[in-house]
Amino acid sequence: MAEPKADVTATTPTPDFEALSRNLSSFVQEAGRATAAYLKPIENRTANTGFADEVGDIVKTLGHVAEKWLVDPQKAVEAQARLGNKFVELWSSSLRRLQGEEAVPVATPSPQDKRFQDPDWSTNAVFDFLKQAYLVTTHWAETMVDDVQDLDDHTRSKARFYVKQLSSALSPSNFVPTSPELLRETFKENGANLVRGMKMLAEDVEAGGGELKLRQSDS
Repeated sequence: MAEPKADVTATTPTPDFEALSRNLSSFVQEAGRATAAYLKPIENRTANTGFADEVGDIVKTLGHVAEKWLVDPQKAVEAQARLGNKFVELWSSSLRRLQGEEAVPVATPSPQDKRFQDPDWSTNAVFDFLKQAYLVTTHWAETMVDDVQDLDDHTRSKARFYVKQLSSALSPSNFVPTSPELLRETFKENGANLVRGMKMLAEDVEAGGGELKLRQSDS
């Protein structure tokens, strides 16, 4: 029996658009508050430079990895080709599935990966594509660090750490438009969850004097 075509809105409730509009307005206000709290120490010339130093080290470390690959253009082209081939496989698999055909996944998450346990990550073709595209890209990035030649162990360890941190931050499970769980919750609450989250972010940045200071208990 042919698999039905996926509907991205099939499992999401219909929101109260008036309430959603009000909450989105509040969300923007809280976002402005968080931005102002972040910029205040910069304007007062009291900002801590630690974040900038960390970003600089990330760029420097990953730059070393890129330099080692570019020493041998042939290997660099082969590495790019591997990524391109995986995406061609993914496009082909996704198109077959959208047409109602059986399609074997190109990439699957680890059973321990709780980010993609919601059924929609597998049953919905759109979210499944986003999930697999993310997994293909992150696996390729990790392989680039592991397979690079003539890189000292310390730099390789730092590069592995930074790639994992960046990969985690960019996961589609973290963003409302690309996460079935967050979409459902946002429509269910008419965006009130976004307002709460941004309000807490603004308060945390204010408490940290311009830096993100996560609260572990109610003050």
